[in-house]
Amino acid sequence: MEKRRLNVGCGTNIRRGWVNLDFAKLPGVDIAHDIEKLPMPFSDNEFAEILCQDVLEHVEYVPVLKDLYRVLSPEGTITIRVPHFTSKNNYIDPTHKKRFSISTFEFFIKNSRLKREREYYFDFAFSKVRERHITFERSSRVFFYNRFVEWLINQNNRTQEIYESTFLSRLFPAENIVITIVK
Repeated sequence: MEKRRLNVGCGTNIRRGWVNLDFAKLPGVDIAHDIEKLPMPFSDNEFAEILCQDVLEHVEYVPVLKDLYRVLSPEGTITIRVPHFTSKNNYIDPTHKKRFSISTFEFFIKNSRLKREREYYFDFAFSKVRERHITFERSSRVFFYNRFVEWLINQNNRTQEIYESTFLSRLFPAENIVITIVK
């Protein structure tokens, strides 16, 4: 049986072979649905892979994440991209409601440091983080040094946390957080 994949908040980023879901019925969108109207129109454990790029900052994301957990199959993955809390894009886009740290999603991971401290907050938890990465703007010659900064900051979880906890995050603002978590 073919593994089903869901592209949440796809906009114009239509992916062949995926179920493309967006609020707006744009060309290529398979299902037009407001993701804050829960439950989403999918069965439990329906998708082996979910992509959620540039979406969660626009919504009250905890209930949405819980429903994405519901539709994700066991051992399935969800890859999330959201703006880092230092990103200028947080302040440019008036539709952004939330800010994110590299550790934000630790609240939703079994046995993580943050989950153990506040496990009573949420009644669902992913099994692990497969990968997490902080990205930096590279669109102009002004930010030529960001390739090195990105490489340095993403050496391991500790260097990411040091970056966020010190002046470095203000000196070298990030762009996005990309994290892949496993059910």
